[in-house]
Amino acid sequence: MSGTTAPTPAAPVPAHRDGNVLRWVAAYTASMLGDSVFFLALSWAAVRQGSPAEAGIVTAVSAVPRALLMLGGGVVVDRLGPRRVVIGSDTVRCVAVLAVAALLFATDPGLWLLALLALVFGAVDALFLPAVGALPARITAKDQLARVQGMRGLAVRLSSVVGAPLGGLGVALGGAAAAFALAGVLIAVSVPLLVSVRMRELPPDDAPATANGGTAWRDLCGGLRYLRGHRVLGPSLMLVIALGDLGFVGPLNIGLTLLADERGWGAAGMGWVLAGFGAGAGTAALLLTVRGRVPHAGYVVAGALVPGAAAIGVLAQAPALPVAVGTALLIGLLAGLSGALCGALLQTQSAPALLGRVTAVAGIVSLGIAPLSMPVSAAAIGVWGTGPVFAVSAVVCGLGGVVALCAPGVRRAELPK
Repeated sequence: MSGTTAPTPAAPVPAHRDGNVLRWVAAYTASMLGDSVFFLALSWAAVRQGSPAEAGIVTAVSAVPRALLMLGGGVVVDRLGPRRVVIGSDTVRCVAVLAVAALLFATDPGLWLLALLALVFGAVDALFLPAVGALPARITAKDQLARVQGMRGLAVRLSSVVGAPLGGLGVALGGAAAAFALAGVLIAVSVPLLVSVRMRELPPDDAPATANGGTAWRDLCGGLRYLRGHRVLGPSLMLVIALGDLGFVGPLNIGLTLLADERGWGAAGMGWVLAGFGAGAGTAALLLTVRGRVPHAGYVVAGALVPGAAAIGVLAQAPALPVAVGTALLIGLLAGLSGALCGALLQTQSAPALLGRVTAVAGIVSLGIAPLSMPVSAAAIGVWGTGPVFAVSAVVCGLGGVVALCAPGVRRAELPK
């Protein structure tokens, strides 16, 4: 018997110190910054080219292909692999935006070009969003996925804070064309970073799910059956996500604008309230990044949704701007925590080979159903005012917490140690 001993395996590197994960986070941040600049440039160019109604159609048109194609996008992601799809998606988005920037520099093509670009973005998002959801499980260990979810949340907060001023600077220096060019450059930065990201192999018992030789339709039906039968991911968690987003999106978007106008806070006051929300959501993402794991995740989701829902109702009754800002900070903290934990549960409870399809269903719930609450909220506020509508939204959001408490699979869900 040899006197030498086998080398001790190196301890796993935490995600926030893993160069491979950090390259992905940097790529995702650059892509999200490009998105923020793009949508500002699109809105600006559409307003300059057409009427307010036409501009609204152009900026909303990308939601149609995104909602219609996302389930199919999840199948494509699971078949081809998330890294390949993310690289291809960002490459297409970069080329499309830079091409439009060049056309705007050279000529004045009109609204049709902007609408076409929005459609392309929406179609590519139907692939990009499921791929982004599926990729973390292929670059880090399962016990680090919650931390990666927190890092992703920080990237989203950074892009929302920095992206708008960058887009405004681009518009100020060279109009919409310059802003589109800046968006294209930022998205382009993500591509070489993504190319450098290394992928983990799927576990042997999971690999057949992506190589079963079936048709795309069978893959789609198989993913839906998997979701329906899963004790955590099934209808319960999707219903929690849907109710939370439905109760949250309307008041914190169009509802907040109307509330600020009603109270005389103006655009500056609305900005302060949004800043409070962003600070709270960023704190929740930072908490998950630093801790890496929150015990009793299912209980925490419910425990954050219920008081967060109550705070939505309180926001409409805030007697002064400082109270509204503090309430928004609390909403952002609780909604950010529950949202991040729902995302972490999706990541850790799903089989990696099916994560594209799981993320696609969650994306349709968040990006397809929840935005419908915005025009409904606006119309309802016009009839009943902000107080009753915010109260109803609070009840809807709170129902998400009730579902989480009543569903044993969600209530007892834990993040891996």
